[in-house]
Amino acid sequence: MPETYFHRLHASTETRLWINNPTPDEARRAIAQGAVACTTNPTYGAKMLKADPGTVETMVDEALEPDLGDAEVAHRVAARLTKRVMEVFRPVHEASGGTLGWVSIQGNPFMEHDTDHILREAREYRDLGPNFIAKIPATHSGLRAIEVLVGEGFPVIVTEIFALAQAVAACELYRRVSEATGQRPAYYVTHISGIFDEHLKKVAERDGIRIDPGLLDQAGCMVARKQYRLLKERGYPGVMLGGGARGLHHFTGLTGGDMHITINPDTADEIDALDPPVEDSIHAKPDPAAVAELCDKLDVFRQAWEEDGLAEEAFSDYGPVQHFLDAFKRGWTALEACVASRRALLVG
Repeated sequence: MPETYFHRLHASTETRLWINNPTPDEARRAIAQGAVACTTNPTYGAKMLKADPGTVETMVDEALEPDLGDAEVAHRVAARLTKRVMEVFRPVHEASGGTLGWVSIQGNPFMEHDTDHILREAREYRDLGPNFIAKIPATHSGLRAIEVLVGEGFPVIVTEIFALAQAVAACELYRRVSEATGQRPAYYVTHISGIFDEHLKKVAERDGIRIDPGLLDQAGCMVARKQYRLLKERGYPGVMLGGGARGLHHFTGLTGGDMHITINPDTADEIDALDPPVEDSIHAKPDPAAVAELCDKLDVFRQAWEEDGLAEEAFSDYGPVQHFLDAFKRGWTALEACVASRRALLVG
């Protein structure tokens, strides 16, 4: 197979490709392109309902039990769907000695406020295979769950990170728990750059804020680069993981460092087709005037940019977190609606 952009990227930098929410076929193609691991999120069931409705409906029918609610059936179906992708990536996991080939699962978004529920889901998902990695939000409830899981040796992706304060809280937590317990499982600290840009545009439009749209397109990458520098300067454990891409620059604008980035299959295909040059973009310095304008006009950007911009108690209600969570809830609701429909059809 011809060498791809991602192969050249891997050969000349430490930046690595992950693939997000793939079908099993898309997962195999991504591995051929150079993907080293995989993320899924609560919209995965909704995607598979469009891509392969027959398979999802069959899984729902097999999981239906009279004493199980729709949410619990959806939980079991999401696990089964993701297990198929875990099996695709398992050879990557084994060949890497257990350091790559991860496949993440993030559970019911309506239960993100419940630490005990998050823990139950993660412990159940772990039985799916050795390359499972828990994906848990950087909120107060999520961080309490991460504290327990790291102490138990669970590999973890800390997700829904938009603000520096969230990243620092996640890294300090891991350092404290690992020093206390001796556990040092795989740990990835995200920055959800594209969704951040998307939310800034929503706020600017809602509030009638006049600002260059091109500047809003770069805001997420600016915060991500600052987060990368901060994590490296402080020697925090773990690997930074970019996510939530809404444009090609949310991958190509963050390359060149010891960082992994997850993108959707269609975005990977588009980048592959364009075959851009491999560049060191993660170390690009921000334009002070651009930062000042964003901080002045958009408080939500200032809260992300300043290390003390958010208190932990405010993480859950932070606008970009809620923006992302709303999308997860829509996806999960679609899967639950399928469960309810199949239940009515089979019972009726």
